[in-house]
Formats: sequence, C-alpha cells, structure tokens
Amino acid sequence: MGSTSTPALPALQTRPKFIFFTDFDGTITAQDSNDFLTDNLGYGPELRKKGNRDVLELRRDFRDAFQEMLDSIKTPLDQCVATLIKNIDLDRGFHEFFHWARDNNVPIVILSGGMEPVIRALLAHYLGQAEADSLQIVSNQVVPRPGKASINEEAGWQIIFHDERYAFFRAPFTPSDTTINRAHSGFGHDKSIEIRPYANLPKEERPVLFYAGDGVSDLSAAKETDLLFAKAGRGELRHVHDPLSLSSFFC
Repeated sequence: MGSTSTPALPALQTRPKFIFFTDFDGTITAQDSNDFLTDNLGYGPELRKKGNRDVLELRRDFRDAFQEMLDSIKTPLDQCVATLIKNIDLDRGFHEFFHWARDNNVPIVILSGGMEPVIRALLAHYLGQAEADSLQIVSNQVVPRPGKASINEEAGWQIIFHDERYAFFRAPFTPSDTTINRAHSGFGHDKSIEIRPYANLPKEERPVLFYAGDGVSDLSAAKETDLLFAKAGRGELRHVHDPLSLSSFFC
C-alpha cells in the first residue's frame, strides 16, 4: 500500500486486507444505550418512538430528533454511564470477534452516532481498558452546557455532533447558533465521510470494506462498503437492500 495514505487513514497502518467498520448501539451492544437513557432517565419511550417515526417518514432529521432525546436527560453523565454499565450488554459474539479480528489483522473502526465517552466506558467495562483504548472510535463528543462547570452536574452536559466539532472549538457556541446549524448534516455524524477515503483508494491499495449497522444513521455508511451486515429482523438498513445477518459474522 502507498505509504502516503497511511497517516491520514489510521486503519491502513497494519496494511490489512479487510477493514470492519461498525455501528455501536444495537450492533456491538445488544440494546441501544441512548434509547435506554431516554426511556428511563429522559422523556420516555412514547416521545422517543414518535421522534423515530418522524425521522423514518422524513418529517425530521435524525440529528434534530436525537438531540431532543438527549436534551431530555438531566442526569449527570457519570451517573448515566454507571446506569448503562448495569443494564447494557455487548452482543454475545462480539468479545470473541474482537479477539479474532485482532489476531487476523482486521481493524475494527467504530463509527457511532452516539457519544464517545459512553462508548469507551462500556467497552472498557466489558473488554478491559487496554483493549478499549486500542479501538478507533469516530463519534460525537460531550461537553459542559453553558453555565455548567462539569458534565457530571445535574443537567450539566450536552452532545457536540462530530460534523460540528471544528466549528464549536473555533468560536463561542450556543445550541441556537445559526451558522453552525446551517453547516451540519442531517445525521449529526455522517459516517460515510470516514469510509469514503478508503473506498476511493486505488484498486491495488484498497482493502475489502465491511460495514455492520442497524439504524438511520448507518444508511450513508452502508453505501460506501462492499459487504453489509445487520442483525436479523432489525434495522432500517433493510430499506436500502438486503444485508447479511450480523449473527453470521459475530458468531
């Protein structure tokens, strides 16, 4: 592989023949952590499901519905993480798959519409800190709300979407900032952007690209890869084409 590609594309560093891109919530995990928090600590399942329907029926962007979900959660972030560790499990086959991928030089790249601190905490709990730290995670971030000193205060945190982080850290930001709102994608994190440089590599350098996912935020990513997996019987990805069952890969 061309050495000029490697610094910009971390998953190429070991010159793999295959790269496994994957969603996190509902794919690596057995349950969606953001749904769990919303249903139990936020505004509840009825409003969450209404937001999901609005997204699927194209009345709202995924980003806006997701932000509304998370804004309804006032519990400090450290308590949210502690709650998830008690209630969210990894897919029963992921632990074995993680070690198989590591031993066979198949990089795993997690592309998530969720929040990186939450993802890392769950992975560290189930895989161990060193293993969690070894994974590349491209996701959204969490920062204190205006007027709050810490994300671990009551109503102390807010999500910063991946597609907007550059603007956020360059200038003062409020959630109503119209300049930033005009710039964001409807996904909040357009996962296809991370995959496309790999997909566009010259044929002699390009690994086979897999993607695993189950939701609206995975639709753009799914179109960039060679083979798609989704959990049997679940997921809006089935509206794009018929993916293979994820159980055939993890298990």
